[in-house]
Amino acid sequence: MKARVIALYLPQFHPLAENDKVWGPGFTEWTNVAKAKPLFRGHYQPRIPADLGFYDLRLPETRERQAEMAREAGIEGFCYWHYWMGNGKRLLNRPFDEVLASGKPNFPFCLAWANHDWTTKTWKNNGGTTMISKQLYPGDEDYINHFNTVLPAFKDHRYITVDGKPLFCIFDPYGFADIERFMELWQKMAKENGLKGVYFVAMCNSTTTMVRNADGTIRRVLPNLESSAEVYKSFLDMGFDAVNSLGKSRAEMLYSGKYKRLIRFVLQQRFSFMPTLKYDFSKITKYFFSPEDSWENVYPTILSQWDRSPRTGKSEGVYVNSTPENFQKHIEKALDVIKDKSPEHKILFLRSWNEWGEGNYVEPDLKYGHGFLDAIKNTIKD
Repeated sequence: MKARVIALYLPQFHPLAENDKVWGPGFTEWTNVAKAKPLFRGHYQPRIPADLGFYDLRLPETRERQAEMAREAGIEGFCYWHYWMGNGKRLLNRPFDEVLASGKPNFPFCLAWANHDWTTKTWKNNGGTTMISKQLYPGDEDYINHFNTVLPAFKDHRYITVDGKPLFCIFDPYGFADIERFMELWQKMAKENGLKGVYFVAMCNSTTTMVRNADGTIRRVLPNLESSAEVYKSFLDMGFDAVNSLGKSRAEMLYSGKYKRLIRFVLQQRFSFMPTLKYDFSKITKYFFSPEDSWENVYPTILSQWDRSPRTGKSEGVYVNSTPENFQKHIEKALDVIKDKSPEHKILFLRSWNEWGEGNYVEPDLKYGHGFLDAIKNTIKD
């Protein structure tokens, strides 16, 4: 393989009491996917799954077929979004718990802690915001409980490692003021339990308007489009082993102009009469990787498609011309960025395996079939 491709995996495809309470019985990610409508001429909506249909992740047959398709494409493993809300509360854990307990599919995996509030804003952009589940950081006792909960996964032979340590991503390092203490405690516990440590990866935008102060508070800054060095270094200095960078914001700013993009983004959020904002995938991906994405301990993201309109309507941009051919060119650029790294660190994070509500998936659909999986296979496999 020319790269270690790790695909982010959403477990939101089964009913959940918390969702039933807010949205009504039976709500899953498919609810909004199926009722999406085109917002402009040629807009690809709704997106209908092909081979797997509108699946339910409680079915082991579905999980086995997903692993087969990913393996055939050259994907190393799935990175399951992991929802630990604090005080022992977990959400959407059933699919992964069953994968872990059953030993099937026999396909590599790791975890990415989606440490953010759950609100109704994720699935709609108007009518106010209701809190579904608050993300809490109660302190050492909860951090210890959290570690002991994921320890069986860390010790599983399928768990993805880097430098001999289980890889664990954190979605929002900025929002976790106590993060250094958390990582210090987990490193200590990992070694006490026979592991070499935990390989912590900070997930972040390569260009950001946020800087974390020494006391854990956040201040706003103007984005730096020339270099990501300061952003990446800030996380490595915190104690992270590596950074998973996402070039989406950077690419959009360079594509449309820094200030124009910032202003337009705010207007899109506030005014429903604004026309849909469109970005050309083939042009935007020219700006996707920053110079520092070639650092040994920075793992860039490859993006298959992007269209959150099933969730948020016109409030965010839609990527047009997101074809398998253009995705293949995007992967080739990514391979060029990481070509000088050691094989262990030639990691690309794929967003995503199955984020259908964000139009961000590589699973087969009725329009492109296996096209996005073939793009990975054509570029990644030797």
